[in-house]
Amino acid sequence: MYVDSAITRSPIRSLFPFQISEYVLPAGTLRYVDEGDGPPVVMLHGNPTWSFFYRRLIMALGGQRRVIAPDHLGCGLSDKPQQYHYCLANHIANLERLLNHLKLGPVDLVVHDWGGAIGLGWAVRHPGLVRRIVVLNTAAFLSPHIPLRIAAGKAPWIGEWAIRQLNAFALAATTMAVARPLSPAVRAGYLWPYQTPADRIAIARFVQDIPLHPAHPTWPVVDAIDRELAALRDKPVRIVWGGRDWCFDDRFLAGWLARFPQAEATRLDDAGHYVLEDASNAMIARLASWLLADGVVEA
Repeated sequence: MYVDSAITRSPIRSLFPFQISEYVLPAGTLRYVDEGDGPPVVMLHGNPTWSFFYRRLIMALGGQRRVIAPDHLGCGLSDKPQQYHYCLANHIANLERLLNHLKLGPVDLVVHDWGGAIGLGWAVRHPGLVRRIVVLNTAAFLSPHIPLRIAAGKAPWIGEWAIRQLNAFALAATTMAVARPLSPAVRAGYLWPYQTPADRIAIARFVQDIPLHPAHPTWPVVDAIDRELAALRDKPVRIVWGGRDWCFDDRFLAGWLARFPQAEATRLDDAGHYVLEDASNAMIARLASWLLADGVVEA
């Protein structure tokens, strides 16, 4: 078990009281929530969040499922190597190493933001290890749409400078990614692992890794994932979508429904990109019930 005295003393510990384990990768140590018992649920965060994003859903499961929620290398409590090649292919490989190590058997997969491409990138390689999928404002397919404020982060030099020196991306997300203001404690929780420019390296690299043209090295990786999603079409899929997300908007929701027409979708009209923050306690409970049930629970 991993014990970080800084987070133990931090005010956010009361919001994030989970057991943290670690797995050593060649480039650094990956840390992850490992909480509860029962059939495993793997929860994958995006950028610029960390496993903290899933705290309400983890608590709603009440220890009845074994939750594995990794912090991607460079994120959250995981190591943040400065010379590492942060890219989608490597994040997928890191997840594959971790899950091979844990030998969980078939899992329920919960994905958000970059966690969609990372998690589905693993899933299409191992469809037999996937029971069900929960999709939260994410994509695992190419899109020509990128908001101007995201594109600004990709601007040469100035984009990385603003993200790393000013913490512009993570700070902006604490207001722009929600429909209702975060409490000061929750806002501090999102920012806690990203206190220095060195801490923010993966945030910048995730933005730079967004593929906008076929010459980008991650373009064919995402395209291959999309073409292989058909291998997962027989899986139960639950979509919970923040309807006020200006980044992953309803065009992405339509993309998921085109690929998984059998999916059960709930669009939350008053929720933003951080959909689990804006979701009501009742909605979190319904999602937890679906994950706790042997079959599919209507929401």
